Amino acid sequence: MLRVLAVDDEKPLLEELLYLLRSDPRVRSAEGASDATGALRRVTRALESGPDGPDGIDVVFLDIHMAGLTGLDIARLLAGFARPPLIVFVTAHEGFAVQAFDLKAVDYVLKPVRPERLAEAVRRACAQLGRAEEAPTGRPARSAAPRPAPEAAVADRGPEQIAVELGGVTRFVAIADIAYVEAQGDYARLHTDEGSHLVRIPLSTLEERWAARGFVRIHRRHLVSLARIDELRLDSGTTTVRVGAAELQVSRRHSRELRDLLMRHATG
Repeated sequence: MLRVLAVDDEKPLLEELLYLLRSDPRVRSAEGASDATGALRRVTRALESGPDGPDGIDVVFLDIHMAGLTGLDIARLLAGFARPPLIVFVTAHEGFAVQAFDLKAVDYVLKPVRPERLAEAVRRACAQLGRAEEAPTGRPARSAAPRPAPEAAVADRGPEQIAVELGGVTRFVAIADIAYVEAQGDYARLHTDEGSHLVRIPLSTLEERWAARGFVRIHRRHLVSLARIDELRLDSGTTTVRVGAAELQVSRRHSRELRDLLMRHATG
């Protein structure tokens, strides 16, 4: 049975989260905090009490964007303690999943929170703590012990993958499988041979992060993997590249640089 602290500075969302948590038979108690200060004060009391003490907390369900300290800031502070509570991030933003798992988060749940998705986060927390679970129906669940801890699985992935959200489930896409990236406002759409994924990361940010991986800007809307360019075509002053089945226009300011890069890439 878990002792839970939920932290969110939006009162209606906090109340909804607490309602869902208290409805889960695997949760013994669920308290709320509406800001970082209150959360840290409550967690400090729990740490002083000890994991088996009367004020102990097993899991903190933590929003990321809050006034003052963010949820990531709180998680970094808690990571400095010898036996901190587990962290589950609950957020409306997709773009912080990698940072969250770097901080050893048990799970990353997107808002609006679906009951079944939150129940999965509770299951993962129970598994992480090595406790026997009870399914929401009241029947004993199968032991989750053989499943690897989420952060162990993430640690093996290293920096070669990017987290994407699909149907409330966080998946990891290999950067090497991404052929090109398309800007969509504050988002970016990652195109692979299998389909596409939308992430809340600006194209300019990915351009910086992935320059060393062979991704180059060819247009204000597109970032392309050099290794995935099949053809460069110049027709009536217009330059295009073919990447698989996609034909993408290259802006004039990027044309010469792209040709040079492709030549070096081909002879390198």
